[in-house]
Amino acid sequence: MSAIRYSRLASVFMLCSAASAFAADPVKLQMYYPIAVGGKVSHTVDALVADFQKQHPEVSIQPVYTGDYATTVTKALTAFRGGNAPQLAVIGDIEAYSLIDAGAIVAASDLATGDEGKKWIDGFYPAFLRHIDGKVWGVPFQRSTVVMYWNKQAFEKAGLNADTPPANWQQVVAFSKKLTINDANGVSQWGIEIPSTPNGYWNFQGLSATNGGRLDNGKGTAVNFNTPGNVETLQWLTDLGQKEQVSPKGAIAWGTTPQDFISGKTAMMITTTGNLTNVRDNATFPFGVAMLPEKTQRGSPTGGGNLYVFKNASPEQQKAAMEFIRWVTSPEQAARWSIATGYVATSPAAWETPVMKDYVKQVPQALVAREQLKYAQPELSTYNSVQIQDALNHAVEAAVTQAKTPAEALKDAQQQADRLLKAYQ
Repeated sequence: MSAIRYSRLASVFMLCSAASAFAADPVKLQMYYPIAVGGKVSHTVDALVADFQKQHPEVSIQPVYTGDYATTVTKALTAFRGGNAPQLAVIGDIEAYSLIDAGAIVAASDLATGDEGKKWIDGFYPAFLRHIDGKVWGVPFQRSTVVMYWNKQAFEKAGLNADTPPANWQQVVAFSKKLTINDANGVSQWGIEIPSTPNGYWNFQGLSATNGGRLDNGKGTAVNFNTPGNVETLQWLTDLGQKEQVSPKGAIAWGTTPQDFISGKTAMMITTTGNLTNVRDNATFPFGVAMLPEKTQRGSPTGGGNLYVFKNASPEQQKAAMEFIRWVTSPEQAARWSIATGYVATSPAAWETPVMKDYVKQVPQALVAREQLKYAQPELSTYNSVQIQDALNHAVEAAVTQAKTPAEALKDAQQQADRLLKAYQ
């Protein structure tokens, strides 16, 4: 064999070996993921990751399911400070200020550069984009609004129009009184359940929004908990159980409310649109979904999580993370995700896909959360976000359990929040 031929064969062998080594050693990403609703969300996430990896064998993603949103951001920040953060995570939109303050994340708009990158970011619904310091830090993915679900069969039995949900707070009480069923063993069906623990702040913000309220200043540095309108809102929520007796007394658990609705223990519930598929798959009765009943106006907070890229990731990992983010938020995959879970498809383009158009013909309830976006406000978000949320959560729980009056509870929460935010003012 000639030396030249040997050299060429050696070069080919080395190239093949390098290619094989590359294929065998993909860019590895760890992705923290919160599970905050009922149903089989983790199965859907696993399927999306598997399909992405089939199309992009050069990237390997390990989903790590980390509990609820508050637990997820706490774990992510703890890992970051310990030098072991994930490269990618779905974390609540509300945590943006805390993540930025910790220096933990890279702005998505810094990674999606140029006219094409700006066009991509601008393709999401504006209501889901949070701009801080002129940048977009998280990419909308697992997003929602607060909506009302009602059992049409229960409405018919109570002599109510099955196709007409309550439009305002007064009707919520009036309808609930007709829907509440007492028997020898107590209450067999409540009129309504509005979860108040462990994250009662979000549903409370929904009610506050319909009463003209806004819980923060939009800059992450101050909150408006203790206002006459919010006291009125918290009093109304408390009265549903304590005075009107159309809802369970005391705190109502977020996690069990969907099952109470599905099993017929409550005729109405207020919760995330992210429970839509869970209800659709398991309810044995026809049901409707509506915007939140108003006091003075339409309103709801947005909710849910964004995809964030962590600063500790290598440039190669950040590039791979953005490749996954752009794939999983593409119109086809966003539509697939929305259909599988009930979360809102985050771009208008997703709603124009054939599969989404077919879906909403069969499940028109899915349109409600999207249409409510025009009335939506950003979810409560501040620096020291977890502690601020806890302060309001404790206030809501203290009021509904009658440990404090609504006025006392919100006054205490305001004072606590003011102390936590003083350094940022």
